[in-house]
Parts: sequence; C-alpha cells; structure tokens
Amino acid sequence: MITAAPHAPAATLYFTEFSSPVGTIQLTGTDAALTGVFMEQHRHQPVRPLHAVRDAAPLRTAQEALEAYFAGERRTFTLALAPQGTAFQQRVWLALRAIPYGTTISYGELARRIGQPRASRAVGLANGRNPISIIVPCHRVIGANGTLTGYGGGLERKRYLLALEAAGPK
Repeated sequence: MITAAPHAPAATLYFTEFSSPVGTIQLTGTDAALTGVFMEQHRHQPVRPLHAVRDAAPLRTAQEALEAYFAGERRTFTLALAPQGTAFQQRVWLALRAIPYGTTISYGELARRIGQPRASRAVGLANGRNPISIIVPCHRVIGANGTLTGYGGGLERKRYLLALEAAGPK
C-alpha cells in the first residue's frame, strides 16, 4: 500500500510595493527568501496569487537593500533568493549574479560562462525571464555590438540602472 506523505503547509507569499527612481517596484517573497522584484509594466511578471498577503515587514530587508542601491550606497546584495524557473534558467540567473557592479557582458559571453557557447539565444530568453531584477543583474547583459537590447522593465530603466552603476558610489 502506498500512502501519500503529509504535505508541509505552503509558505505564505508576501508582497509590497515602494517608489524608486525607476518607478514603483513590487517585491514578493516568503519569510525565508525573496522571490520577485518587478517594475511597473514588467514584461513576464507573473500574476500575483490571490492568497498573497500585502505585508512589507517580511520584505523590509530587500526594500532597504534596493533603496541603498538606488542611493549609490550598495554594490552587492546578500539576500536569500528563491527564483522559480527551469534548471537552465537557474544556471543563467546564477551566472548573472557573478557580473560585477558597473560592468556589462554580452549574451554570448554569458552563454560561454555557463558552458554553452552556442546558447546565446536561449540565454537571452532566460535572462528576460529573470524574476528578481536588479538584484540578479540582468540589466548588465547587452548586445554583442554594445547596444542595449531588451529588458523586462524597459530600455529606459535599463539605461538608468547602467548609468547609476557607471557613476559609482556616492
């Protein structure tokens, strides 16, 4: 006889919104980790589940870290993250976190860094599905010829983030 293992209760999903220099940012997460950082009209933003609870307290550390980033006072993030995606997407998102503040790389270079040099198109698609923008710095990936290419939050926001990082700490 096979019996089902008891299910652990699902973690509560929290969300909050705050104003930033790039517009309103929505954060999602649990008590344990951040699951999303989305801007207004963010391409590929999932529909927030009906059971999500509006509560800034569990997301306060992430909000404060982002506010420090926008103030030019933070260059790295040490938050617990739990982005949801395929194994390939997870590899791409992990590689994004290794791109230093203030630098950019091409999609082809990112593909090489994950050991799949011919997968620049797939890397671009995974980059575009990154649910934790800014903290997982998908904005630091540009076209091979140095042009700014697609960004889930819009090219103006990508341009702003790259200029903020190029200016260095305040």
